[in-house]
Amino acid sequence: MSRVATERERTFDAGEIIVSKTDLRGRIVYANDVFLRVAGYDEGEVLGTPHSFVRHPDMPRGVFRLLWDTIRAGEEIFAYVKNFTKSGDFYWVFAHVTPTFDDAGTITGYHSSRRVPRREALVEVQRIYAEMRAAESAVSDAKSKADASVQLLGEMLAKRGLTYAELMFELELAPEAA
Repeated sequence: MSRVATERERTFDAGEIIVSKTDLRGRIVYANDVFLRVAGYDEGEVLGTPHSFVRHPDMPRGVFRLLWDTIRAGEEIFAYVKNFTKSGDFYWVFAHVTPTFDDAGTITGYHSSRRVPRREALVEVQRIYAEMRAAESAVSDAKSKADASVQLLGEMLAKRGLTYAELMFELELAPEAA
């Protein structure tokens, strides 16, 4: 889908949850009304479409590499994500992505619940993502871009003495500034 990015941000209510489910290849099999409303699509436009169609160009490839590696390994992940709407606007979410398992413990798809992120956290998230994108721009091919930004993120986390999950919760649960 070819869209031109705008500088307009869309928001949704703090009590709302954006929900989607995908198959193993990341194609949408379910999208709730909040997702459809915020992203600006009809259900028929999203079902069967790769979830990556809402990926905003400001998002570092490394974040999605980490996300996919984590959920394919059967683990959950939390992440701040900037998404793209049909009109080119953007919206931020704090995403919780989990694998879906059958009775035998086999991953059958993925489930994502997204809520309004803490605004104060987005300042730090955007700084980190800008550094990751800079690392990506220093290399040419897509795989190397993701490798470069994952490596940089790992270095940032090591300096802080945190895991990725700990950083996400530190940002999301930090006390409000007085």
